[in-house]
Amino acid sequence: MPGTTQDDGPPGLLRTGGRALADLVLPRVCAGCAGPGAVLCPACRSRLTRPRLAEPRRHPPGFPPTVAAGAYAGPVRPAVVAFKEHGVAELAAPLGAALALAVAAVLGGLPPSPGPVLLVPMPSAPAAVRRRGRDHVQELAAHAVAELRAGGLPAGSVPLLGRTGRTRDSAGLDAAARRANLTGRFRRLPARLPPGCRLVLVDDVATSGATLTEAARALTAGAGSPDAGEPVVAAVVAATVRRGPRSAPARAPATFTVRR
Repeated sequence: MPGTTQDDGPPGLLRTGGRALADLVLPRVCAGCAGPGAVLCPACRSRLTRPRLAEPRRHPPGFPPTVAAGAYAGPVRPAVVAFKEHGVAELAAPLGAALALAVAAVLGGLPPSPGPVLLVPMPSAPAAVRRRGRDHVQELAAHAVAELRAGGLPAGSVPLLGRTGRTRDSAGLDAAARRANLTGRFRRLPARLPPGCRLVLVDDVATSGATLTEAARALTAGAGSPDAGEPVVAAVVAATVRRGPRSAPARAPATFTVRR
């Protein structure tokens, strides 16, 4: 698939082989709580079965309705980091299943569509792909698609977004700086989409909301496409928990109103 980066060179093969060898030699512990047993124990998995609306602390204008499978806190955070930054490939299955749950939940807030559901992975920066040896969001999307199909939902994945220029590392940036760093950094790629399809942006985590907001803006810029005029929604494995008082009454998990 265009845009997919795989461990297809010697460095990637060495990384993959090294991880497999480590799994054989070292005792397996949960990536979330560090308890012995599965790569993600049942208790930590259960934290990713609680769909909720992602609510950034400073809600950026244009932030798409986004559902997270769980909170980016407690043992969920080290599990996501282990998959994303430390190459714990076995976590792709449980985290992908969590992403599929979030996709199903966000679709529940939309009217039925006759076409398939197409997941649009957030494109990783080229430098990050080279450092990690893979595109972790595409891996999550592939597992989520498999889960959705197993549940009887027609689904696929399409690399519909590309990056333009360079961005700074977002670590340490506040919400305003993240938005400025990402402005104009995504573009919609040409693709033939089936009529009536539903596009869902997918990513591993939502924090400030800046990335998904800018991606949604780029996605809706393709006037005349089969999905033109359709609401943009998103799904993530986990989202940061909003702190402090709310300005409006809390809604039930995974419910929202789409205004056309």
